[in-house]
Amino acid sequence: MNGGKLLVFLSFIAMLLSGCLGTRYLKPNEQLLFKQKTQIPKSFDIDALEELYVQSPNRQFPIIPLSPYVWFYQKGIKNYDKEALGLEKEDLRSYYDSLITHAKSTKKKNKLTQKRNRKSQKIDKKIKEGNVLMRWGEPLALYDSQATASNKLKIQQYLFSKGYFDSKITHKTSNTAKLLTSTYEVSEGQPYIIDTVISKIGDNTVEQLLNLRKSKIKTSENYSQTNLTNERDAINDYLKNNGYYNFSREYISFDIDTAHQDHGVAVRTVIKNPLSEQKHHQFTIDSINFVVNESTTNSSDSLSFRRNYQNIEYSAYDAFYKPKVLNRRVFLHQGDLYSKQNTFDTQRQLANLDVFKFININYDSTGGRFIANIFTQPLPRYQWTNEFGVNVSQGIPGPFYNTTFKKRNIFRGLENFELSGRLGVEVSASATDLDDPFNFEAGINAALIFPKFILPIKNLKREKLGYLNPKTKLSIGYSLTDRPEYSRKNANFRTTYSWGKQLNTSYNFSLADVSIIDSEIDSIFNNRLIELRNNGSNLIRSFQPSFVSSMSFFVIKNFNNYGLGKHNSSYIQLFTESGGTTQNFISTQPLEDQGLETYKFLKFNIDYRKVSQLTKRAGVAFRVNAGIAIPYGDNEVLPYEKYFFAGGSNGIRGWRPRRLGPGSYNHIDVNSGEVSYQIEQPGEILIQASIEFRRNLFGFVDWAYFVDVGNIWTINEDKTRPGAQFSSERFLKEFAVASGLGLRFDFVFLIIRFDAGMKIHDPARPEGKRFIFSDGFNDAPFDINDKTEPVIFNIGIGYPF
Repeated sequence: MNGGKLLVFLSFIAMLLSGCLGTRYLKPNEQLLFKQKTQIPKSFDIDALEELYVQSPNRQFPIIPLSPYVWFYQKGIKNYDKEALGLEKEDLRSYYDSLITHAKSTKKKNKLTQKRNRKSQKIDKKIKEGNVLMRWGEPLALYDSQATASNKLKIQQYLFSKGYFDSKITHKTSNTAKLLTSTYEVSEGQPYIIDTVISKIGDNTVEQLLNLRKSKIKTSENYSQTNLTNERDAINDYLKNNGYYNFSREYISFDIDTAHQDHGVAVRTVIKNPLSEQKHHQFTIDSINFVVNESTTNSSDSLSFRRNYQNIEYSAYDAFYKPKVLNRRVFLHQGDLYSKQNTFDTQRQLANLDVFKFININYDSTGGRFIANIFTQPLPRYQWTNEFGVNVSQGIPGPFYNTTFKKRNIFRGLENFELSGRLGVEVSASATDLDDPFNFEAGINAALIFPKFILPIKNLKREKLGYLNPKTKLSIGYSLTDRPEYSRKNANFRTTYSWGKQLNTSYNFSLADVSIIDSEIDSIFNNRLIELRNNGSNLIRSFQPSFVSSMSFFVIKNFNNYGLGKHNSSYIQLFTESGGTTQNFISTQPLEDQGLETYKFLKFNIDYRKVSQLTKRAGVAFRVNAGIAIPYGDNEVLPYEKYFFAGGSNGIRGWRPRRLGPGSYNHIDVNSGEVSYQIEQPGEILIQASIEFRRNLFGFVDWAYFVDVGNIWTINEDKTRPGAQFSSERFLKEFAVASGLGLRFDFVFLIIRFDAGMKIHDPARPEGKRFIFSDGFNDAPFDINDKTEPVIFNIGIGYPF
């Protein structure tokens, strides 16, 4: 490159950087805060500290020092006129006020009012937050010395809260072409250690009660304001669960003494008594009222049904609910001390019944008595819901329609009856008809849900089990799956018990899951199955008329509301299933006489997911999913739905759904001699892991970089699929690896996802040439062409995990 061209090139780069970083918009004597560094020991949470800063640099693209957000904002502000927006709002309101005045009906007036308010709110948002480009972008981060002083103060306050009372913060700047780098150097000093913990409590009963618990403030630990806050909350909750209804955090304070010993801290917990009183009052429940009112305006005096059951006075507009059943979800008892936790558990478990619109529990302490009042309003007894959406379980999204009819309290024992139907279409590659990629699903299901365990247990046990939110679900249904290769009709009956005391944990046990399945197979696919059978595979038996019975158990633990919002959270699901268990004790000959295939199998699966939020705008998510299904019946096969499959938008995203593996097996099309991904590939062992870096791009648009690793295998040798069997010596070499980029459009109520996954390591290729960028990349039958699909585009709803 000669000197002239180099000068032009450098000038272009300088112009590009000045526009995208924002220096071109600076006024004289202004500097752009380009970088902000904080030099602090690794033991401190730098991300938590930087979240407190008054001023931060403009966001930039990863690696590339560009900030398009400034460009967005500057383009938007050129077309932003706050006064014009104010006038537009006035004109809008005047226009609609005139229409509302001349409207002849109340209904029309209400519609016009709603429309006026809706449009006014949009203008208000523009006035307050700017236009769309301004909201996507961000204003220039102009260096501000006052903000620097505030940042230094916040750093010092943060260190002080961690016990570093003698910390020192120095600040320095460096400037290059109006791009300023701000650096904070932190000298934390020696921490102060708690060596003495004492208390001063004016109420002897409260003091004796608190002596029974462990304090969150411990000696030999660093002083921490967070621990003091946690201790205040713990004391408050502990006392409120032991009768102290009127107690509050304001009665609790802490005295800190740092003068008595070098870098030692004495902490004294002080609990004051109420003004003009010598002690805190401990409340005991004198009586309980449970009111079911169909309207919030009706007086409880007008309720016709009244009954006292086990010291709870029930009142309702008719004898619609059985007090005996409601009693199992009320954990307040006459003569017990007031408990905040029992109050919350009662409210939550009554809500879990799905029969009440709201549950409000309050206490009346007037007149020298302490009365618990439970006010409820019922949900409609009949409910019909319809849902339209997009199905993304396997291939290209397709529409679905769900409808559900619900009748609540069908037998007046808080039982609910549900009748639901589903229709859905999805697009996925066909093994037999490339011109017909559509998969059709339909189903109907009826269910009875009881708010108890349908088991031979005593009433006293049932009442104690109320804390667990016990439910029994009896369901019967029929479903149809119609694919180009086959169609399967499934008549199913299931008995399921579910429970869970903690909000983040649920358990499900299916005592009986019985299905009768009938399949119709396309002639081409049938010939393929026959070919496999002739070569030793029993897969064809998975498509015979079948009787499938199983018992299953799974537990789900959801920590910190995984899947809701962007924050640190995790999720784990453990699943185990035993199929054909009763067939070990009961003869299956009557079923076989009817031409039904039967199966015996064991299946285990673990699915763990975690999200770590690195900053307010960026986070990392990962998932590990592993399982094994072991057939041990005479036919040595599983029902087709019980196999594991790999690939797709929620799996290894460089492969199409159900087309990866098993192992190092590759299916070569006989006619073309090329790799074919038309046939679904079932397996009995699954190992899969994914990691995804997520970051906000602008506004409601996020981007992600992901890596997916995994495969499926067979337990035994499959002569029709060489390389499919799991081997401890080679399975690591058979991991498929895919990587790619994605966009997520987060509309709060809906997340639309686009992912492009590229094969990085393909175990179906010959050893030594499995990395896509190796020398063997163009060796037949693995040339880069449409059929080998080096890049797969996935569309999904929601995050992949």
